Amino acid sequence: MLLFYRILINLVLILSPIIILFRLIKKKEDPKRFFEKFGFPSKKRLSGKVIWFHGSSVGEILSIMPLIEKLEKNKKVKQILITSSTLSSSKVLEKYKFNKTTHQFFPIDSNIIVNKFLNYWKPSVVFFIESEIWPNVIHNLYKRKIKIALINARITNKTFKKWFKLLNFSKNIFSKFELSLSQNKETIVYLRKLGTQNIKNLGNLKFSVTKKIKIKNKIKNFNLLSNKRILFGAISTHYNEEIFCGKIHLELKNKYKKYISIIIPRHINRAESIKNDLENLKLKVHLHSSKIKIKNDIDVYLVDTYGETKTFLNMCKIVYLGGSIIKRGGQNPLEAARSGCKVMHGSNVENFKEIYVLLNKIGVSSKIKNVRDAKLIINKNLQTKIRLKKNINKINLLGKKILNNIDLEIKNLI
Repeated sequence: MLLFYRILINLVLILSPIIILFRLIKKKEDPKRFFEKFGFPSKKRLSGKVIWFHGSSVGEILSIMPLIEKLEKNKKVKQILITSSTLSSSKVLEKYKFNKTTHQFFPIDSNIIVNKFLNYWKPSVVFFIESEIWPNVIHNLYKRKIKIALINARITNKTFKKWFKLLNFSKNIFSKFELSLSQNKETIVYLRKLGTQNIKNLGNLKFSVTKKIKIKNKIKNFNLLSNKRILFGAISTHYNEEIFCGKIHLELKNKYKKYISIIIPRHINRAESIKNDLENLKLKVHLHSSKIKIKNDIDVYLVDTYGETKTFLNMCKIVYLGGSIIKRGGQNPLEAARSGCKVMHGSNVENFKEIYVLLNKIGVSSKIKNVRDAKLIINKNLQTKIRLKKNINKINLLGKKILNNIDLEIKNLI
């Protein structure tokens, strides 16, 4: 099966120049750094111990920031390599100041490219985040006797069924993990069935938060925007959800005449399209990246940059979390909850099911089915002046415990 996989990957490799070109046109690749995906490094490998973390995109990379903060102080570690696959994740990482940490794009999982990548970086330990499983990388790491771990592991039922269809192949891969740190009980069951041996459930790393790492640049237009009154924020929205949020604003516009809504889409390359959709609803939209002064009569402030979500969350009392009205499985609500926001979400939140159960239990989040439900929650919560400080403390204490336990496991591997 591994041989068949390698044939398929090599076919992808042959087509990759066309794929990369298409993605460059769509502005989904970095024109100066896409060659990293072919195993050509753009950063220097320092002498000494290198530990490697790999996560797919923004959510996975942000989840390990508290860990990176701790590891930056670890004298045993000379360099921390973080790889990811998306342009958005690289942009977010650029916002943080690190001394030891280097970002590269994840190499195509072809045997030739993987070996070239490993020959250059020579990591001592490798940590894959959540459900990032790459057969050629894992096989070659194991062959080189490099320790491999899966951290904040999350295997959904859908993902499990795909791996289970190729059980012998799956067991050959999953058995190579020296340690797997699961974020929920469901994942433990799936990992065991797929052949993973050393599994521990220490909780979801996304409950933890970094405090000491400073953002490099200040938010543009912040002083102008801070004078506005915020109706609600919409975070990590996907296609059609911005229209849904626009309709919510329209329903409340007459009652709250001096308020605006903030929308932060999951993929900012859609910003112009979103702006057109909202303007078709007769809403006035201001783009965050715009150099034009914010007008007093705008309805929606559309954020088309990466890495500034936390600042905007601190301005909101109520937020809608994207990917939940549509069938996307939801987005992580913890950052919004930690900021003291009331969280609205749709019924499709299976990706963060256990987190939403906790947030619902302590009264931080509420499920909505339509614009009417959202309108009722916003009306109710705009009346109260108290942010959810008690619940923020509960989340932060839990996050600190999870972070310390995972950090201890990582130190033992290092």
